[in-house]
Amino acid sequence: MLLITLLFVVFSYLAGSISTAILVCRAMGLPDPRSEGSHNPGATNVLRFGGKKAAAITLAGDFLKGLLPVLLAWWADVGETGLALTALAAFLGHLYPVFFNFEGGKGVATAFGAILGLSWPVALAALATWLLMAFVVRISSLSALTAAVLTPIYSWWFGLPFSQSVAILVMVLLLIWRHRSNIQNLLAGAEDKIGTDRSEG
Repeated sequence: MLLITLLFVVFSYLAGSISTAILVCRAMGLPDPRSEGSHNPGATNVLRFGGKKAAAITLAGDFLKGLLPVLLAWWADVGETGLALTALAAFLGHLYPVFFNFEGGKGVATAFGAILGLSWPVALAALATWLLMAFVVRISSLSALTAAVLTPIYSWWFGLPFSQSVAILVMVLLLIWRHRSNIQNLLAGAEDKIGTDRSEG
C-alpha cells in the first residue's frame, strides 16, 4: 500500500505539473502567459489576452488536474493519508511544475479540484463563499483569499480526517503566500475589480 500511495503522489504531482495555461496558449497561438499581463499562468491572466474560450479551457484543465488524481486515489483505496498526499501533490505540481522550470500559477482552481475530490461539502462551502464575496466586493483575489481562509474551518466542521485537514491547511497557507502581491494591492486599495482585473491572474 505504501508503494501504491507513493506512485499516486508522484503521478499526481506530474499531473499537476502540466501547465494548462501554457499549453493552451501554445496550441492557440497566444503569447506565453508568463510573459503577458500579470505573468501568471492561470485562467484569469489568459482571459486578459486570450479571450473567454482559452480561459475556460485553462480553468477546466487546472480544475481537473486537481480532481482526477484524487478520484483515482479513492478508486485505488489508498487510505485517508494517501488521499491527502495525493491532493497536496497535485496542488504543488501546479505551483511548482517540473515541466516548466517550476514556474506555476497561484493554484486556486487546482486546489478547488483537489478539495472537491476530498470532500464535496467542503468544496461547495468554499465555492459559495467565493461567489458571495465576488458578488459583494467584486474583487477576485479577495474572494479567493476569503474562501481559502475559511476552508480549513469548513474541513473541521464537516469532520474531515486529520491528515486531509492538514493537507488543506497547507494548501491554504501556500495560496495566501502566492497571493502576497494581491494582498499588498488590497491593503493599498489598488486591487482591480472583476471585469477590469489585472493582478489576480
